[in-house]
Amino acid sequence: MDVDHAGSAGGVRTLASAVPLADRTPGTGVRPWLDRRHLIFAYALFLAYAAIDALGSAGEDRVWAIWAACGYAAALLMLWRWGHRTVAALVSVALAVLAPLLWLSVAYPLEDGMMVIERSASLLVHHGSPYLTAGQVTSWLSYNPYLPVMTLFGLPAAAGAGGLAGNAGVWLALGTVAVLAVAFRVAMPDSRRDALLATAVAVASPVIGLNLAVITTDPPVLAFMLLSLALAAVPAGTGATAARTAGSGIALGVACDLKSTAWLAIPVMAAMFAARDGARAAYRFLAALAVTSVALIVLLDPAVLFKRGAAAALVQNSVLFPLGLTHDKTPAESLLPGHLLTTMGTAGHVVSIGLLLAAGLAVAVSLVIRPPRDVPAVIWRLAIGLALIFLLGPDVRFGYFLYPFGLLGWLALTQVTRGIPERAPREMNLDFHHARAWWKPGFIPFPRPARSPEGEARSPASAQRSNPS
Repeated sequence: MDVDHAGSAGGVRTLASAVPLADRTPGTGVRPWLDRRHLIFAYALFLAYAAIDALGSAGEDRVWAIWAACGYAAALLMLWRWGHRTVAALVSVALAVLAPLLWLSVAYPLEDGMMVIERSASLLVHHGSPYLTAGQVTSWLSYNPYLPVMTLFGLPAAAGAGGLAGNAGVWLALGTVAVLAVAFRVAMPDSRRDALLATAVAVASPVIGLNLAVITTDPPVLAFMLLSLALAAVPAGTGATAARTAGSGIALGVACDLKSTAWLAIPVMAAMFAARDGARAAYRFLAALAVTSVALIVLLDPAVLFKRGAAAALVQNSVLFPLGLTHDKTPAESLLPGHLLTTMGTAGHVVSIGLLLAAGLAVAVSLVIRPPRDVPAVIWRLAIGLALIFLLGPDVRFGYFLYPFGLLGWLALTQVTRGIPERAPREMNLDFHHARAWWKPGFIPFPRPARSPEGEARSPASAQRSNPS
C-alpha cells in the first residue's frame, strides 16, 4: 500500500492513499500531503531550495545544501519512478540530515550555541546554576540566552563524554526527532505508517533538516510546541479530556523552559481552550503549564532557591540579552526590519522594542475579539504573530522563521480531507473506469446474490440452476 502505481488509461490502477482503505475506519479521511503527487511537488521544492542554497551560501550551509540536494534528488527519483513514499522519505532523512550532521560535527568546530550549552551544563553540575551573574560576564559569549531545560543537551559533555557522544548538537537532533515522532503519532492515531512518513518528511525538509544539520537550538522548541498542539486537537464538536488538556500544558511548559520563543503560544492556546472547552479547561491547561515550568526551573537551576542573584541572572541571560537590553550585544545580524532599526542607535532600538510590544498587543486584542476555537486557528494565529515578532524584534535572525514555517507545515501534513464512504470495496486492484463509476450514486460494485422466495440468499449459479429459463 506504500506504492502508488501510475497505471494507464483503461488498465488496472492501484487505489493508494495515505492510509490503506482496508485498515481505515469509515469517515477518518485522507491526508493529501502524504500522497505521491503532493510529495513529488514538495521534494521538488526542497531540491530547488537546496540547489539555490548550494550556489549562494558558504561554509556549513553549503555543505548541508550539497548533501541535501543529493538526498532530495534521490527521493524525488524514487517517488517519480517507483512511488515508494516511506523509503524515499527515509533516504532523504539519511542524506539531508544524518550525513551532513555527522560530517559537520566532525569537520567543523563546535558552534557558539553548543559551547554555551555545554558550559551551562558544567556550571549547573558544579555551581547549581547554568548562568553567570552580572559580575562574571566578560563578553557576549558569557551570556546563556536559553532557559534551563536546554542545559540537558549539554549534560553528556559535562559528564565527560567525548566525540559525538558528548556533542550537544547530536543529542539535540535526537531529542527533536523523538518528540516529533510522538507528536505525529498522537495526531495520527489511525495510521502508524502515516505518522512515520510525516515524521520523516518533516525532519528531512529544509525547515527542520537545515537547522538540525548546522545545529541550531530551535528545532526541539518547535517539536514540543507541536506535541502540545497534537494533544490539544480533538474532533469537531467534542472537547479535550482532562488528561489531554494537562498533557498539552506540560508539553508547552517544556517548550517554554527551553526558549522564550515559545511564550506566545501560552495566551493563544489558553484562549482556544477557553473558547472551545470552557474556562475550567483553560485553567487546567495553565495550571499544568505553570507547575511544569516552575518544577523544571527548580530542578535545573536550583540556585534560584538559595543563592542571591541567581534569579536575576536567569532573567538577565534568558530575557534581557535576547532583547538587546544588556551591555554586551549579540553579534547576530540580519536584514530584518527590527535589526536594521537597532543599527540606528538608541532611538532605533527603542522603536524596535515599541513595535515588538505593539505586535504582542495586537495578538492579545485579537484573542479577545475573536479567540481561536480549534487547533488550525491557533496555528494560523501563532504563525502570523511569530512572523510579526521576528520581523520587528531586535537582534533576530532569519533562522527564527523555522517556527511559522514549521507550524504551517505541520498543519499541511496533519490536515484531513474527504472521508471514506461506508461501503468502500475491499478489493484494491479495480479497473480505473470501474473505480470512477463506484462514486456514482446507486452504483453496485459487485452483483447482489439472488434471493429465494423465503428470503435466503443464493449464489448466481444456484439461481441459474433452479430457473433454467
